Amino acid sequence: MGTSNARWLMLVSCLAVMALAAGARRSSIHDAVPPPNRAGGVKAQVGGFARADGQRFMVGGRPFYPNGFSAYWLMYMASNPGDRSKVLATLDQASRLGATVIRTWAFNDGGSNRPLQTTPGVYSEDVFVGLDFVIAEAKKRGLYLILSLVNNWGDFGGKTQYVQWAKDQGHNLGSEDDFFRDALAQQFYKKHVERVVTRVNSFTGLAYKDERSIFAWELMNEPRVPTDPSGKTMQAWVTLMSSYVKSIDDKHMVEVGLEGFYGESTPERKRINPGGDSAGTDFIGNNRIPTVDFATIHYYPDVWLPGSTREQQVDFWKTWMASHIEDTAKALRKPLVLAPGMESWADRYAVVLEGSSTTAAIVSQEFARIGGSRP
Repeated sequence: MGTSNARWLMLVSCLAVMALAAGARRSSIHDAVPPPNRAGGVKAQVGGFARADGQRFMVGGRPFYPNGFSAYWLMYMASNPGDRSKVLATLDQASRLGATVIRTWAFNDGGSNRPLQTTPGVYSEDVFVGLDFVIAEAKKRGLYLILSLVNNWGDFGGKTQYVQWAKDQGHNLGSEDDFFRDALAQQFYKKHVERVVTRVNSFTGLAYKDERSIFAWELMNEPRVPTDPSGKTMQAWVTLMSSYVKSIDDKHMVEVGLEGFYGESTPERKRINPGGDSAGTDFIGNNRIPTVDFATIHYYPDVWLPGSTREQQVDFWKTWMASHIEDTAKALRKPLVLAPGMESWADRYAVVLEGSSTTAAIVSQEFARIGGSRP
């Protein structure tokens, strides 16, 4: 979805607030992992595997404060060697501004537009090499990646494609939410997880599960089960799949990909949700699962609050942020990350930051705050 400079800056500021809030117990800014030296080009390297330790992240035994943005399209573009310059430009720009984490897709299911998984268990090597390239180049620049494994939405296949694949094999499914319940759809998803997590990078020679530059696996982009407002379906699916990922890869963190809607475990908080709807998810319940390492929230005021004024959106943002920071600290005692989305490679979430020196300067300042280079 398109956005303005003001919205982008608000999201970056949210990241600063949340990253610092999640690690508020640090004793000194000098204890934090320092931002890598990137002034001279591609020199930085990622440290160790990122871990969640209470309410903060750790790398190499020191606090780590993630900051960055979402760029879903990196694998897609890198799968065509002629488009890789766009990927490199974005990674270079992120590195120069002081970003440390980028969230991107490790899926593209079905269809004819550069799919990663063409049919269940059948993959395009060219597209996989594109993802290899993204991981290898991010690693060179000291950037971590959050890799999302499937989409809730129909873009790039998503749960709709998995349900269709199950129907093609004779399963009588009536809803796209059967993705979370049907045994065959679950099997297809597990096979995809295994294929991605155990993939050997053609550039680095390492299996993805051994790549330090992967910050975390995201089970799904913005999962929702509106057909089960009780939240039981989502709770069962997150429990099953987060445990499954950990059974294959015990080195990386796992997060759900939630937008942050409150559910039945905290019914008094549901009033904070836009429209009061949980979409079948439960921010507290889903993130309490032991095999989930940290919580996420998203923020789309123009979509969630149609017809609202900027002032109303800001008021909602303040309440949304404050409630999740408080609940993550008190109820979950896990880190919290804001994972804003982006719609295309032509908006202000990533590629065109260089087109606005003022925006780039403020983004860099906020990233420096999170990175711990100043109090």
